[in-house]
Order: sequence, then structure tokens, then C-alpha cells
Amino acid sequence: MPLTAEDLLAGSGLTHEVTLPPELLEGAVPGGTVTLRPLTVRDVQRIARAARDDRELAAALMIQQAFAEPALTADQAGRLPAGLARFLVDRINELSGIDTPRDRLAELVQAPLAKACFVLADEFGWTAEDVSGMTIGQILMYLEMAGRAVEVA
Repeated sequence: MPLTAEDLLAGSGLTHEVTLPPELLEGAVPGGTVTLRPLTVRDVQRIARAARDDRELAAALMIQQAFAEPALTADQAGRLPAGLARFLVDRINELSGIDTPRDRLAELVQAPLAKACFVLADEFGWTAEDVSGMTIGQILMYLEMAGRAVEVA
């Protein structure tokens, strides 16, 4: 049976109660919960534009956007203890369907194009966003230039 647009968008309105590990909450009630919602494509795009290459800001914005209850400002999310923030970002990624298992992440890093992007970012100081906007032809040309620079040096 074909899905409708409403069927596809229904998941973005769901919320999930998440129990926080007591060891990450100094002085808080054990078994305390928060309500999170999955991030939408629009949320992820806004976060990427706002944070650019600032991972800490990206994490704070992810937490702020995903919190349904209690509501947090981006500043409050940015002041959370690092361990709690890491836990929350992991849960948000899972709920949003953007979780990448560690073995899959290692596989992606080993992919030739991913290696090429890393080399170009390292060699020319470009961000991953800069490199990802290039065509395959441009990537190959710059890799060749980087290779020749290493031979000359």
C-alpha cells in the first residue's frame, strides 16, 4: 500500500521519554526522565548552517531542538555537563534515525572518497562542507595537486 505525505511526516511529531542515567546527574532524582522528539531534515539543516564547524554548538543546538520537555534554550543546552550532553546526543541521533554504529563509521572512513575528502581537508585546510560541494573531477584534480606537492617537498 503506498504511503501518503501525512504517513511520512507522522514520525516527526512523535515524542519519546528517555530515562537519564543517575551517574550523569549530580544531585538529581534517580530515574529522572526528559521528553525528546526526533530531529527533522529542516532541524538538521538549520543546525548545520548555524554551527558550521563548531561541534559543541552543533551538539547544544541538537539538544535544544530535540527537547520537548523540559524546554531548554541553546545556552542552557550548551551548559550541560559533557557526559550528559554526549548521552543526549546519542539518544537524539537514535531517535532521529541518524545513528551510525561504530563499525559502520569505520567502514565509511575507509571508503576511498571519504579518504580523499579527508586528505583534501587536511592538505588545503578546507572544511568537510567545502569538500563535499566539489565534483568528482575537482576532487581528483586537487588530489593530483596534493600528490605533486608531496613529491616536490
